[in-house]
Amino acid sequence: MKILLLEDNKRLSELIIDALEAKHFKVDWFEDGKSAIEAIYDGYDCFILDINVPGIDGLTLLKEIRTMDEKTPAIIISANVELETIKNAYSKGCDEYIKKPFYIYELETKLKKLCIKENLEVKLHDGFIYNIGKESLYDDNNELVKLAKKEILLMTLFVKNYEKVVTFEQIEQYVWQGDLTTNENIRALVKRLRKKLPKDTILSQGGMGYKLNIN
Repeated sequence: MKILLLEDNKRLSELIIDALEAKHFKVDWFEDGKSAIEAIYDGYDCFILDINVPGIDGLTLLKEIRTMDEKTPAIIISANVELETIKNAYSKGCDEYIKKPFYIYELETKLKKLCIKENLEVKLHDGFIYNIGKESLYDDNNELVKLAKKEILLMTLFVKNYEKVVTFEQIEQYVWQGDLTTNENIRALVKRLRKKLPKDTILSQGGMGYKLNIN
């Protein structure tokens, strides 16, 4: 699981990183919001954000995240215990608010609850199933369908946003993880993924992008 950590306290960041990497999580650490905002499109499974950091603050970063991603869990960690700040954080889309100081165990527990969805399965057409936690596609015989790395990222993006259109820009940012690509490359990737799915699972949306059809 890939996590973005925004925290300007180096000692606390080291403790968090050591604890999470010991559990085989990949953690990208940023000390200021300005550098973090350039990375939020890189396919993270969870965001851990401090509020009072240099540059762009954590709540502004969270608001930006929610403009393109309403589902990926976000945990706020902050020494600010004012009710209005906590209410503001939840209104901007945080899933949990952890008050500093805290035990690392508490953060790990919240991560396990929110971000590790080992058994979350989405039923597709004709008996196909996609398991987000395992990043695995199964056919109607419960046989594993082999997916390439970009196909896995694209399928995960579709499932996370199954109720809305996924734009070409979102696909570029999430699947290519910051690298530039073309709409032709995206269409080619979608075409390859469609061949591994039941008919009409991925629907084109008038040149805007695509939508996962699970109805």
